[in-house]
Amino acid sequence: MAPTDFNDRMLSLGLARVSEAAALASATLIGRGDEKAADQAAVNAMREQLNKLDIAGVVVIGEGERDEAPMLFIGEEVGSGKGPGVDIALDPLEGTTLTAKDMPNALTVIAMGPRGSMLHAPDVYMDKLAIGPGFKTGVVTMDMSPSERVSALAAAKGCSTEDITVCVLERPRHEDMIAELRSTGAAIRLITDGDVAGVMHCAQAATTGIDMYMGSGGAPEGVLAAAALKCMGGQMFGKLLFRNDDERGRASKAGITNFDRVYTRDDMVTSDVIFAATGVTDGSLLAGIKREPGFLTAETILMRSKTGSVRRMSYRNPV
Repeated sequence: MAPTDFNDRMLSLGLARVSEAAALASATLIGRGDEKAADQAAVNAMREQLNKLDIAGVVVIGEGERDEAPMLFIGEEVGSGKGPGVDIALDPLEGTTLTAKDMPNALTVIAMGPRGSMLHAPDVYMDKLAIGPGFKTGVVTMDMSPSERVSALAAAKGCSTEDITVCVLERPRHEDMIAELRSTGAAIRLITDGDVAGVMHCAQAATTGIDMYMGSGGAPEGVLAAAALKCMGGQMFGKLLFRNDDERGRASKAGITNFDRVYTRDDMVTSDVIFAATGVTDGSLLAGIKREPGFLTAETILMRSKTGSVRRMSYRNPV
């Protein structure tokens, strides 16, 4: 094997260390009310760990454009420079508000794939739709109305629309959609932040109780969520939304030419990837950081799309 090959098996544990380091660094800021400090602590720790890996990495989904983010910005090079060329998508602290307020489902999230494998999503909104594994392709589509999606998924599951639960970001822009969803009898799990976790919940409906995710959120988080679903199984669709010419300019700069394209999961992440997430606060998918005398304990989920393997790891770290 050439040294420049993407050896996902060997790199996966290193990726878990990256997400763990970010979660542990932000632990002291849980519930302290300072979103920026929590995010910065996670960014610094994630960057330091990434630079220890033998990769020639480029951040394709990061903290924003270079002028807006001092570290882990889009286009930043990370790693030792020795080893395979890789694309990295990351959110050092998904749920900065959740962390600051000690609310559930804050995570540190990172995905890695071969160079050129991830959509360079501009920092704009994306309309998203996701369901878990086990359904035929196209059972729900972006062309359907929200109520049609609920009916179609219920029919595919062989259940009533009242047995479907949809996860939606609680935002004023979603009020009409929420009203339409409720008209079907479906339940809605409203979340305040953290739509990567929201999409991941669909892949483990039996555990989380969530069957479908829909609504608009950040496009970069959409790519991260697609990487997670590539490992866990499930379908995802995304369409970029533009509010002004500045945002269209960002998309053009990122190489986007068709502004109306609906991206599937495999359009957003075209090759096998590895994905790691560590719980910061307790959530439906992962336990948060636990404090014990002399120790911090973190729970991490580590996944490889090539094998479909999902590892859960508990990491007890002396402090």
